[in-house]
Amino acid sequence: MTDTVQSLADKALHHLNTGQFSEAVAEFEKLLAIEPSLPDFWYNLGYAQRRVKRFEDALASYQQALDRGVEQPEQVHLNRAVILTSNLGRPDEAEADLTAALAFAPDYVPALINLGGLYEERGDREQAKAAYARALEAEPDDALVLTRLAVLSDIEEPAHPLLDRIRAQIASPQTRAADRADLGFALGQVLDATGSYDEACEAYKTANEASRVGWEGKVAYDPAAEEAMTDRIITAFSEAGNSVDEGTDDAPIFICGMFRSGSTLTERILSRHSRVTAGGEFGFIPAMTRTEFDPYPEAAATTDSATIERLRESYRQDVARLHPDAGIVTDKQPANFRHIGLIKKLFPRATIIDTLRNPMDNCLSIWFAHLGPRVPYAVDLEHIAHWYGEYRRLMKHWSSLWPDDIIEADYDALVADPEPNIRALLDACDLDWEDACLEPHEATNTVSTLSAWQVRQPLYTKSSGRWRNYEGHLGVLREALDAA
Repeated sequence: MTDTVQSLADKALHHLNTGQFSEAVAEFEKLLAIEPSLPDFWYNLGYAQRRVKRFEDALASYQQALDRGVEQPEQVHLNRAVILTSNLGRPDEAEADLTAALAFAPDYVPALINLGGLYEERGDREQAKAAYARALEAEPDDALVLTRLAVLSDIEEPAHPLLDRIRAQIASPQTRAADRADLGFALGQVLDATGSYDEACEAYKTANEASRVGWEGKVAYDPAAEEAMTDRIITAFSEAGNSVDEGTDDAPIFICGMFRSGSTLTERILSRHSRVTAGGEFGFIPAMTRTEFDPYPEAAATTDSATIERLRESYRQDVARLHPDAGIVTDKQPANFRHIGLIKKLFPRATIIDTLRNPMDNCLSIWFAHLGPRVPYAVDLEHIAHWYGEYRRLMKHWSSLWPDDIIEADYDALVADPEPNIRALLDACDLDWEDACLEPHEATNTVSTLSAWQVRQPLYTKSSGRWRNYEGHLGVLREALDAA
């Protein structure tokens, strides 16, 4: 390297290592304009570009790294695949990159796991199982692979070799807490399907305890802090107020509520309508609350019209990048129920769908779900019930401000008597009736939530009243819900 190139390289790597990604991009671009034959620096540029949301540029930089002979090209193809699926919504291209990665390294487990996940999102169970089976051959003790394979297999009896392997790994003192959580949730799910409810409950208890151990010292649920935040939100957004109209384009439909309350099913019903595109779990609104307003919610409630216009346009651009030429797009982010005040400032004509479900079923389903540290209340039944109470308190406030724009979609009523409830949902969204909405399982959009396999089945009622299978274990939950 020349002195100039070395100096640029040192600056770029310093910026990269200290998280100054925009500055790193600028230095890497200067360096590669002078000396373009350095594949590792193209790789680093691609990484930095992804961090600043220059996704197309990142793909191009990673391709330069591949074209120039970067070492371990399978890792570069994997990075490209992650961008194509997570950031650009182009799964077919992602599959091509994952296939290319496996051509270089046939036993590359991260690529096999991502390929399995891609097939799951498409609803291709057999190909997903094949990818996970290959990964398990390469890494027989990989907890994630073992859990996905067990969940996708048609296991009818609790005494099954795959389940025995899971039980052995859970019991092993060598198993990390995070892996024990993965394994426990999978074991609980399969045992529930076989009707082994007592053992399933114990598996879920073990899984949630392991999650809590894994998060210790990093994240915890604070009921008092959550109550204070609810109070602040209600105070900040104490009246409907006025906002600059967002124009004549179709306003988004925001689907929110508790996790595991039927939001994915509701979105798929709407996505079968010719005017609606399923957006999935956008993170745009939560990101705004973290990066644009300090303190939130007070700063959001009092922000100026120029900021609202800028953020509205940014939101629209992000949606258009993922779904070009779409009409009405759904934004299905359950926790957005906390941000309806901001949403209505951005989009005064937006429709808000609040998905509801029997509280016992809803809370139990959350306890059964591996939601991770972003949902710290999920590992404790009392905390789940407390969060449910705060959710209902806040929704009552929003409904008092915008009674005509907030729609309740009752999961249990919908699956018990689909047509009249779907008609009511479409009417509330100002959408004409279309028969296709009765067949949400026929929707072609990919699904990356925990409900991926359930929503691909015709409408069914077996999840309603599911809590009764565990009634003897749920005294604490019932008491906590009564208190909430």
